[in-house]
Order: sequence, then C-alpha cells, then structure tokens
Amino acid sequence: MKLKYALRAATALALISGAAANAETITIATVNNGDMIRMQGLTDEFTKKTGIDVEWVTLEENVLRQRVTTDITTKGGQFDIMTIGMYEAPIWGKNGWLVPLNDLSAEYDVNDILPAMRDGLSADGTLYAAPFYGESSMLMYRTDLMEKAGLTMPEEPTWEFIREAAAAMDDPENGINGICLRGKAGWGEGGALITVVANSFGARWFDEEWNAQFDTPEWKEALTFYVNLMNDYGPDNYATNGFNENLSLFQQGKCGMWMDATVAASFVTNPKESTVADKVGFAMAPHKDGISKKANWLWAWALGIPAGTQKEEAAKKFVEWATSKEYLELVASKEGWANVPPGTRQSLYDNPEYASIPFAQMTLKSILAADPTNCCEKPVPYTGIQFVAIPEFAGIATEVSQEFSAVYAGQQSIDEALAKAQEITNDAMEAAGYR
Repeated sequence: MKLKYALRAATALALISGAAANAETITIATVNNGDMIRMQGLTDEFTKKTGIDVEWVTLEENVLRQRVTTDITTKGGQFDIMTIGMYEAPIWGKNGWLVPLNDLSAEYDVNDILPAMRDGLSADGTLYAAPFYGESSMLMYRTDLMEKAGLTMPEEPTWEFIREAAAAMDDPENGINGICLRGKAGWGEGGALITVVANSFGARWFDEEWNAQFDTPEWKEALTFYVNLMNDYGPDNYATNGFNENLSLFQQGKCGMWMDATVAASFVTNPKESTVADKVGFAMAPHKDGISKKANWLWAWALGIPAGTQKEEAAKKFVEWATSKEYLELVASKEGWANVPPGTRQSLYDNPEYASIPFAQMTLKSILAADPTNCCEKPVPYTGIQFVAIPEFAGIATEVSQEFSAVYAGQQSIDEALAKAQEITNDAMEAAGYR
C-alpha cells in the first residue's frame, strides 16, 4: 500500500513539474509609468488564472519607443506584447506588423471602449492595439496656493491667466515653483508638450502643402511664451524633466501648477504617494486668449501583439485580461476606484463609484475635447494632435525636440532653434517625397 501511494505521489509530482516546465512564458515590453508598474504587481492573478507566466522588460519612455520600433521593423522577435500608442498602432497595423484584434471575446465588450480610443488605435476599421489607459492633458494645481494668491482657477483658463497665477504662486525661498512643465527631448516627451502648447497659440506643424511652419509668428510666440514662463517660474534644469520627473516634483509639493497627462490625477491625489493629495484641483488644458484650440492631446498607452510572435494565443489572453472590465474591478478591489487605469471604457464613467471621483469628469471632458482630425486653428493635411500621423514624424520630431531642449538649457536662442527646426523638417519631408 505504501508503495502504491508513493508511486501515485511521484506521478503527481512529475505531472506538476512537467506542467511547470512546459508553462508558456510571454515577454512584454512596457513603459515605467505608475499604472504599468501596478499591472506588473498584479500579474500573478493572470498567471493563476491561465497558467501563463509573464516576463517584463520595463523601460523609460524614450528608450521603450526606440527598442520596440527597432524590434518590430527588424522582426527581432524579442517581445510577444509591446506597449505602444496611437501613433504606432495604425501605422504598424497598416504595414502588417501587428496582429489584428478583431476576434476578442464577447465578454471583453470591445464596443464599451471609448470611440476616441478605439478609433485612434485602429486602421481601416480594424483594432490593432487594446488601450490599457487613455488620456488627454489637463491642468493640475494646488488649491491652497491658488487661494493664498487670491485667485480663482477658471474651468477653461487662458495662458495669460496661467502666467499670472504662476507668478503669484512662485515661492523660491520655500522650494515652490509656480509651474512645472516638460522640457525633456523626445517626440513623445517634451516634443508632445510644446506641440500642444503651440496648437493652443494657433500654430501647426505643416501647411496644406506639407511645408514646415516653424518660421511663422504663431510658433515664435508660443515658444517665446513657454521659455519665458519656465525661465521665470519653472524648476531649475527643466530641460531634463519629463512626465515622471514633474510628477515627483508635484507630489513633493514643489509645483503650484502642472499641465500634463490626465492619468497623473490618481497619483497626485493618492495620499500614500503625494504630500499634497488633499490640495489638488483640476482644470482644462489652457489656451491663448482668442484661440479656440486648447493644449489638449489624445493618447492611449495600449498593448499590441507583434505579427510573427510564436505565442499569439497566450498574448491575446493577456491583452484581454489587462484591458478588461474585470481588470478594472481587480485594481479597484485592491487599491480603490481612484487608482484604476482611466480613459478607456464608457462603463467606467457610468459607474457611480468612479464618476464621483474629483478628477473623473474633467478627464473625460478633456479626452472628448481632443479631436485628432481637427487639431489646429488653420487647415492641416494630417491627423494627430501632439503628433503627425506619418511614419517619418518620430524621427523628425525627436530632432526638433532636441533643438527646443537646447533652448530650455540656455544653449541656443529661440530664433536659432526655430530656424533649425524649419530646416530639419523641410529637408526630411523633401527626402521622403512629400514636397
């Protein structure tokens, strides 16, 4: 009898060991933003449910873009899932570089995804990446400092008011900057920020004939305003600050105002992470007086599956899990509704528990205000707001953003940077056959 039980136990152990040895492992490249870090912490729930193991490659935003772009264009096969956005998904999908997500389960409820997110991650009506979180940009500000300054933040502030408020809240002796904004080079870092600021001054990247527009009064006014605002009331060395750096400054109470991604709202209001959690207000992204376009962008960090992966079925299971209603409920059960990934599903905003959170409606309003098909005051030949939806844009805009960051660092003048941006952009567009 003892031998029989021993054999059974040995057989069971062998089966378990074999299953473990044969367990499928997928590799995911992602950005080092808070919501993605949280997702990694919950991966065991997915593995428990499916038996699929997950390996993470977590990278800073500019490095992530470089790595996944190189991998997909060279068919490197390093990743089974890539964290990409509204710029890459339609272009890569059209090129046949991504697996179409046209067979997601009925339970997943793809029609619940906000149309702005679904459309931005699709090409010719086919979804090529599922949104993990969606965002626009909005203004976050210290309500206590605003009150102390004797000012009231409008729901739709002008840049003129923002400068006045930054001057009133700036307090160098106590380590408080009137405003914190991105200056870090990179088309999706400081490049995205200055592009939407320029949009809100009436500027555009190209005219209808694909001629660069950096030699226009609108760009000169926007960049001059931005540089003066930041030099007067921004942090030292802001040329190296991106999303994460400014988030940290705001959470430490070192910023009177911060315009950036709406997704930051849950982090600046989280008392576990933010020293000013109970002193944060929200407003729409600013605009110049007399200009209808606000400094809104539209973006989703999304999960896409590279074509050619040997683990397509397992990858699809993870994409469904991480971008599902079920995942939102999982995060809410562990960390509260305020900390679920925002901006992707209508059902989230219909949920009374979420709708009552202070930043929820401003986030939705900001997303709905951003129209990639009508980005600018003047006509343009492209779609996109903080980016131009053409394959050449990432390379061009990275170079242009480097010129602007050199201005922020005091290494060249505004006129020099704009002249170089004009030349870089026109030369690249001519080489690409647009002009």
